[in-house]
Amino acid sequence: MSLSPQFLDELKHRFTLSDVIGRSVKLVRRGRESTGLCPFHSEKSPSFTVNDQKGFYHCFGCGAHGSVIDFVMNTQGMGFIETIEVLAGEVGMDVPKPSPEQMERAKERASLSEVMDAVSKWYQAQLLGQGGRSAHEYIKGRGLSAETIEKFGLGYAPSSRTALKDAMQARGILEDQLIETGMLIKPDGGADSYDRFRDRLMFPITDRQGRTIAFGGRALSPDVKAKYLNSPETTLFHKGATLYNWANARASSYDTGQVMVVEGYMDVIALAQYGIEYAVAPLGTALTEEQIGHLWQMADEPVLSFDGDKAGLRAAGRALERTLPMLRPGKSLRFIVMPEGDDPDTLVQREGRGAIEALIDSAEPLVSMLWQSLIGAGKHDTPERRAGLEKQIFGKLSEINDENVRKLYQQEFRDRLFRLFRGNRAGGTTRRGNYASQGGSGWGNRKRGPLPPTGLLSKTQLGRSQGIGPVTDKLQKLIIVTLFYHPEILVKHEETVAELIFTVPGLDDIRAALLGRASSGEPLEHEAVAAHLEAVGHMNIMQKLLDKKAIKDDWFAWPEAALSDALTGFEHLVMRFQHITAAKLAYQQAEQDYAADMTEENHARFVAALEAYRELDETEADKEGYRLESGRFSFS
Repeated sequence: MSLSPQFLDELKHRFTLSDVIGRSVKLVRRGRESTGLCPFHSEKSPSFTVNDQKGFYHCFGCGAHGSVIDFVMNTQGMGFIETIEVLAGEVGMDVPKPSPEQMERAKERASLSEVMDAVSKWYQAQLLGQGGRSAHEYIKGRGLSAETIEKFGLGYAPSSRTALKDAMQARGILEDQLIETGMLIKPDGGADSYDRFRDRLMFPITDRQGRTIAFGGRALSPDVKAKYLNSPETTLFHKGATLYNWANARASSYDTGQVMVVEGYMDVIALAQYGIEYAVAPLGTALTEEQIGHLWQMADEPVLSFDGDKAGLRAAGRALERTLPMLRPGKSLRFIVMPEGDDPDTLVQREGRGAIEALIDSAEPLVSMLWQSLIGAGKHDTPERRAGLEKQIFGKLSEINDENVRKLYQQEFRDRLFRLFRGNRAGGTTRRGNYASQGGSGWGNRKRGPLPPTGLLSKTQLGRSQGIGPVTDKLQKLIIVTLFYHPEILVKHEETVAELIFTVPGLDDIRAALLGRASSGEPLEHEAVAAHLEAVGHMNIMQKLLDKKAIKDDWFAWPEAALSDALTGFEHLVMRFQHITAAKLAYQQAEQDYAADMTEENHARFVAALEAYRELDETEADKEGYRLESGRFSFS
């Protein structure tokens, strides 16, 4: 069976090579490559390298080299056709049947690529000729150097109706071939064909191998309605599956680990001239799922840049919507909104490469963009509005197909909602307190400040100290002990830990050291964390904490517990800590409201809040059905 190079390229592109090889070879990531022991010969130190960006493996010991197809053939003992069928089946591709027609089509496609190459070279020649002077002056005025113009193959399509047609036919290229590549338009009524692009600056569009497959043309006359015009869909060109500057950016992204998506050809070219060669652009439409997949093969978190106007923000929203269902572990997007009045072209030419790289470094992660788009500028100050917001958020998160990513997003947004709603309540407290103190409709309509607190809070166990109380002292200590022995928990809960309010002396210092270790990228292992605390001078505080008898019974916090048990226990601790804190705030608010305005409604709220708060003195705040994995510990 003879298969076209295009089919084989597409099949290879559907796989991440390290994922396939990793099924049978233990690989370790080393920068942009992965290494391991060669499966083709016996060795003790790894000389086998896998390069996902270039799609091949190579062993420096025995010389084995190949693609995903070669690896499967050579490790599973299958023939070429059987291997193709197995791999194609994994990704849902149909293997072309070996028909004479398909063989002819493959040859035709190859010849069409040659046609497009000839067209591109002819356009480039016209740009440098007398007829292309205005186009050449235009791009020189845009700040492009001769080297950049040549690198991107910029050209000029003359204004004559058949200039390209005549030139190509003189070279032996058939009219039908020019029509099939989209370079000529053939009217339905049978009239003569004519050039699609006329009096335009021409931008060659290549596939990921760098072969010219289409063109974009910018009108030079202000009277033309379509400022930019792209080639139509053809045998070679599928707009939603192609990125401008794809081939060049693939090479640069391999070196930098970055890929940036901008809106136009000139943005891409200007950035490349200033050394940012990993920029690509969609071709006049919103990013498609297929283009996003291509981007993820280049970098784990592509950076999308949009203009700061309404159109740019709408485009960002469409990209976010399209990407959300596709999210999977390690694959996401980041977003840049350009300063008002700027695009990457103008900004890089005015302020240089550093200005763009600063924006990239501060790009917003997808999770933050999604949060901002959902909460908007609306008010969330009533139970009904909060319920509506929650319904909207969790309905949107249900679109994420990957179960693990979806659960983590749900947890993240619950935390954000808690902080948002807590902030609204705090704001409400201030407003109501001020209203009473300014002589609003409070008791007796007398102008006075809030009455003194009732003092009942101090009669509860939880309210006897200036801090949250003895119960939460123990919870805070247990949280730190659990993190000390199971620091891997910070991978999932780093932000949660950062936002906890500790009142026990010394815990803030330990927490800061733990978070510093987590953000450093160094291994989160108990021994390494203990050494870090020793190095920063906090191990003495930690040791005193570990000697406390009052927390010895909470088994899940200690080193013999499984990580899954420790994680469950930690989440319970944090939930209970937040529960008590919220109960205290609710009680204090109810007490203040009742002191300021002694109505029956406020009295009822005050009594209910007091009872709820007192109850925390006597009972554990329990999760329904809470059990640790090993069965050795339970709150039930």
